[in-house]
Amino acid sequence: MSRICEVCGKKPAIGNKVSHANNKKKAVWYPNLQNIRCIDEKTGSVKRLKVCTRCIRSGFVKKAI
Repeated sequence: MSRICEVCGKKPAIGNKVSHANNKKKAVWYPNLQNIRCIDEKTGSVKRLKVCTRCIRSGFVKKAI
C-alpha cells in the first residue's frame, strides 16, 4: 500500500533527525492519511480513497454518508 494522498499527491518527507550533539539519523515523516468513502463528482458513485486530513478539511472531497 502506498502512502500517498490520492487527491493532492502528498507523500512521505525524508530528512535527518538532528540531535543536540549534531548527530544525524535518517527519518521519515508520513502524511496523516485516512481511508474515507467519498462521492465521485462525475458519476455520483461512492468510492474509497486514501486522503490526507488537509484535503478533507479543505473540502476537496465530499464524504459519503
